[in-house]
Amino acid sequence: MTEWSAQDCNRIVVVQGDITRENVDAIVNAANRSLLGGGGVDGAIHRAAGPGLLEECRQLGGCDTGQAKITRGYQLPAEWVIHTVGPVWRGGTHGEADLLASCYRNSLALAVGKGVRRIAFPAISTGVYRFPLERATRIAVRSVLRFLSAEPRIEEVRFVCFDSRTYTVYREVVDEFCSEPCP
Repeated sequence: MTEWSAQDCNRIVVVQGDITRENVDAIVNAANRSLLGGGGVDGAIHRAAGPGLLEECRQLGGCDTGQAKITRGYQLPAEWVIHTVGPVWRGGTHGEADLLASCYRNSLALAVGKGVRRIAFPAISTGVYRFPLERATRIAVRSVLRFLSAEPRIEEVRFVCFDSRTYTVYREVVDEFCSEPCP
């Protein structure tokens, strides 16, 4: 028996696309500790949001791994950007799994605090931080389902996958966890 229901599974959507174009209340940025922009999804979000995002991030004093901070979305379709710092993969013996799960929990908790109903996540830590994709996906989906099982205010969690390989892995994991195809 799982800790989540079919209703929780129905609130998860997996798409392939560009997270900066998602029409949701909040998007999650896979940020670095400085929060001042970088490569990958972090750089793309900063470019799409415009200079106001960098200015606000400068006021936040960085962010620890596993934690999250929130800013306005500026020129993005999303009202909010939740910045979270995923762990760098160091073989799996340095608390990476717990830190990654914490990224999802803390991001969702901030979202609820701002009244977010629809949120989009990238595949945190799976790029330059080298977290193995399938492991990271299992942690992401399990963490989100656990959160949704206790929190009805989040209506939709979108996993936005940049490429087809990531999309396929997310679909397979969501389908496995939910025992039937997800929406």
